[in-house]
Amino acid sequence: MSQAFIPAAFMRGGSSKGVFFHARDMPGDRAALDPMLLAVLGSPDPYGRQLDGMGGGISSLSKGVIIGPPTRVDADVDYTFAQVAVDRPVVDWKGNCGNLSAAVGPFAVDEGLVRAAGGEALVRIHQVNTRKLIHARFPVQGGRAVVQGDFAIAGVAGTGARIRLDFLDPGGTQTPHLLPTGNAADTLDIPGHGPLRATLVDAANPAVFIDAADLGLTGGELPEEIEARADVLALLDRIRRIAGVAMGLGATPTQVGLASPRVALVAPPLPARTLDGRILDPAAHDIGVRMLSMERPHRAVPMTGAMGLAVACRIAGSVPHALMRQGPSAEVIRVGHASGIVAVGAEVRQANTGWHAESAVVFRTARRLMQGQVAIPL
Repeated sequence: MSQAFIPAAFMRGGSSKGVFFHARDMPGDRAALDPMLLAVLGSPDPYGRQLDGMGGGISSLSKGVIIGPPTRVDADVDYTFAQVAVDRPVVDWKGNCGNLSAAVGPFAVDEGLVRAAGGEALVRIHQVNTRKLIHARFPVQGGRAVVQGDFAIAGVAGTGARIRLDFLDPGGTQTPHLLPTGNAADTLDIPGHGPLRATLVDAANPAVFIDAADLGLTGGELPEEIEARADVLALLDRIRRIAGVAMGLGATPTQVGLASPRVALVAPPLPARTLDGRILDPAAHDIGVRMLSMERPHRAVPMTGAMGLAVACRIAGSVPHALMRQGPSAEVIRVGHASGIVAVGAEVRQANTGWHAESAVVFRTARRLMQGQVAIPL
């Protein structure tokens, strides 16, 4: 069997990893692009390990990124994101990865797509999937992104140079509005459970937020504890799909995609155990979350999910707003998750037309892990 070799870079952005490509090296036809990305990542894999590809067997490690020239005058690059399913032949193009967004700016500078001599670079990113703008700011030296630094993020060992990401006007990425139903909270009728209060938000990515206690959970469960409960996983998927219909993401539950909306269990600050064995200090965070996408719980909260949660916390009458405890900073919301705590900024205002998210801010690190060519079986 012969193989084709495509120029690529393997990068970590935040707590995710993905394969980065130049748009010039990739087919523009989805009929050709989807099979290529599936082969690169090693999907579908019924064993769930992606051993025959670059994927890592979980959704946060099964991603593709395509970077090209800007198609907007207010952007420096176009960034298209692909979420590749692990165990099925599915490539989802609807949403964005907030973590990998952190690697887009450094990739663009290092590849010569954006010139930056020294000091702090600003890369204006057009996120094609969501039609939104992201401003990435990070240190550069000698025309290349600085990698070393003293900034640490939960879920990633070591430290790196800090990358600031400003998501501008993050509401309405896949639906027309920040609140797709127009309500701060809705009551969903869930088969096998009954009425359930939920907040449906489309900020950075669509998500449905529910009080973990309403499902008999604490909201401090570790990912493996959630995965061990087939009944809980099935219930959460039903909730996610019914919420997706309410948000206009599908006409029926079966038509709602795997990646959107995400479903999140939220809880007040708890002394919950993290994946590295620490116990979170309830006084050190303002709200807790366990988030699922692609039918599996995340080991660290996705950045778009954390931003959506921070936005929801600012909306009076929402489920997260009722559970959040106001911390020492009015500008930052500290989100506790299975790997630690992440601080998220969210600016939200209420106007005559309803709630509007002005911006969301997160800080990440990123690093190029490998570069060269990736092999694709023909």
